[in-house]
Amino acid sequence: MTAPKIEADPAEVGLDPARLARIDTHFRRYVDDGRLPGWTIAVARRDRLVHLSHHGHRDVDEQLPVTDDTIWRIYSMTKPVTSIAALMLWERGALELTDPVSRYIPAFADQRVYRGGSALNPGTDAAVEPVRIHHLLTHTAGLTYGFHHAHPVDEMYRSKGYEFGAPAGVDLATAAEQFARFPLLFQPGTEWNYSVATDVLGRVVEVASGKRLDEFFRDEITGPLGMVDTTFRVAPDSPEAARLATLYNARPGGGLVVNKVLARAATGEPTFLSGGGGLLSTAGDYLRFARMLARGGELDGVRLLGPRTLARATRNHLPGGADLDTVGRPIFAESAYAGVGFGLGFSVVVDGTKAKQLTNEGTFAWGGLASTAFWVDPLDEIVALFLTQLVPSSTYPIRSQLQTLVQQAVID
Repeated sequence: MTAPKIEADPAEVGLDPARLARIDTHFRRYVDDGRLPGWTIAVARRDRLVHLSHHGHRDVDEQLPVTDDTIWRIYSMTKPVTSIAALMLWERGALELTDPVSRYIPAFADQRVYRGGSALNPGTDAAVEPVRIHHLLTHTAGLTYGFHHAHPVDEMYRSKGYEFGAPAGVDLATAAEQFARFPLLFQPGTEWNYSVATDVLGRVVEVASGKRLDEFFRDEITGPLGMVDTTFRVAPDSPEAARLATLYNARPGGGLVVNKVLARAATGEPTFLSGGGGLLSTAGDYLRFARMLARGGELDGVRLLGPRTLARATRNHLPGGADLDTVGRPIFAESAYAGVGFGLGFSVVVDGTKAKQLTNEGTFAWGGLASTAFWVDPLDEIVALFLTQLVPSSTYPIRSQLQTLVQQAVID
């Protein structure tokens, strides 16, 4: 286990200790009144960890507390890891951002785009240009998620068993080919829609590298960074399984109920290696990943990316420099829309005033289905991490509240 340790007093790095303490005071209420089971919060500034706290339980019924080594389902916080994998291959010349995805997954040739009609009888047009690698990284490919329940194409995904994850026994290669057979929501590169694009990107990583996605992560990212607890699964009878946080939904009328359906994926055999949402991790592990990003692609002498690559990845790549409010479809909750753009695997704040958040332009971030979140603020040199296990992530405004509580503590 990579155990996080406090490295400095907040005042040493320009944070007011009393103001920083408001974070725990605020989020303890979420546990004490039954809205959250438990959480871990970590804040680093100027490359030094200054705040680490836990409250509540990883399993409420068993009264098992949240600890340093609690294992969390990070869901879509897997996406930045997969995106970094693709960028590493780009740096090595193994792929180009402009490559058609069909070069790696032939089923993506000759894509069709939804024009109208029902899920059973859709009208389609030919794609004007192919889906390319950079479309996958930016969610501008025209793919979708079955769980959106907002469009006939979403219904097509669900009809084939792609609502959350993939049907039993389906591997990543098969799923990527199936995604290619569904019509796109829009012409590639013209809009933004949160989607299975990063799962498809994970398959591209496999083909371009010649390794399974879990092997690439282990050999090239999590292994070198010492992220020893970051994995696609824990065995049901293993010591790690005892550290796995229970997954919950908010109960109508108050309280929590265990989500047994989605929870099974963490201990089952991972046939479908979801680069979009399959990883489990700990606070210590994901902090190492986030701090690598904050340091321009390097941590403890291990460099995954060059700083110029990471700087390019964390700029807004949306069409015409627009924000999500302009070109995005408002059907997800991992980020604000107004004043927020999207880079190569991360949301990016382009106008903090428009976003109505206490945040700096250039802050890049992402979150997960179970209300987890992280961000890196290059201007104020802050890394923040929030881990809990409540589905869906739209239940409470945790991310914006944490952002405000961290930023209001900055005094230097």
